[in-house]
Amino acid sequence: MTTSPVRPVAPPNPDPIFHHVKAGMSVIIKNTDESWHMADVIHVIGNPQNPKVPLFFQVSYVDTHVTNWVKADLVTHIVPRL
Repeated sequence: MTTSPVRPVAPPNPDPIFHHVKAGMSVIIKNTDESWHMADVIHVIGNPQNPKVPLFFQVSYVDTHVTNWVKADLVTHIVPRL
């Protein structure tokens, strides 16, 4: 009787954090120069191929109140509400 070798199955990769961001949430954005900012999400633009996957966020930075567009993958954390 032969047995087949056991092959481990990797768990599925979790969704990136930015997939769960909605307008009205506060997020942490990490810039390419390693600086970070807290911002409130105003508007979400989806990917043309899959509109449910965010591509850009319009945000208002909490410290300066400057409104800007950022790439969705720069979001590293969602700030919980108190």
